[in-house]
Amino acid sequence: MAPLKGSGMRVHYLQHVPFEGLGAIADWLTHHGMDATCTRFYAGDTLPSPQAVDFLIVMGGPMSVHDHDRFPWLDEEKRFVRDYLAQRRPLLGICLGAQLIAEAMGAKVYPMPHREIGWHPVQRTAQRDARFPLPATFTAFHWHGETFTLPAGAKRLAASAACPQQAFRVGDHVLALQCHLETTPSAARALVRHCAHDLLPGPYVQAAPSILAASNQVYAAMHQHLFALLDGLSDARKA
Repeated sequence: MAPLKGSGMRVHYLQHVPFEGLGAIADWLTHHGMDATCTRFYAGDTLPSPQAVDFLIVMGGPMSVHDHDRFPWLDEEKRFVRDYLAQRRPLLGICLGAQLIAEAMGAKVYPMPHREIGWHPVQRTAQRDARFPLPATFTAFHWHGETFTLPAGAKRLAASAACPQQAFRVGDHVLALQCHLETTPSAARALVRHCAHDLLPGPYVQAAPSILAASNQVYAAMHQHLFALLDGLSDARKA
């Protein structure tokens, strides 16, 4: 990945729990000489103006988009995502973030028949996309129990055996990933530690030892896919 010289891009990310941060996205930002500001909903941070953000990243979290009673800030976050979408600037959503984008665009978010947790293959569902390139099949990290219908105007990019909506794009400026391409070994350990109650037996749920046994090569390959997607999304600002 070539550095984005003089990008001046104002990157902001929304974080829902302390143990689901940027992961490997931080490496991509560092490589390009970018800093990022953050709204930590769990810490009571306030949101910036949508107009003050050039590139928004919405991270994952163990809550549902429907958990307004437990997490009242979800209402404010949803308004922010809708307002940001209207600006047609680069937007990346991961897991819960992808679901928030889908719902903001009128899609339905609902429970899956089976949770998908651990390392599972993902298949590209269309011809190779020049802006958001993915291989025909790749291994990704997963930790989710809900999915969504494909929003109107979105193009599906990938699916898995457990989940038909693993990635979609809207134009060149919106990318939503249900899977966690940003996960690092420390992030996987944190999820196992904080969300062990999710590891109930199921056809797509791996046990903790299998989750934590992934090699550095597995992570590196996954991060290369992530970096290619981030490159394509950041280029949308110039298009």
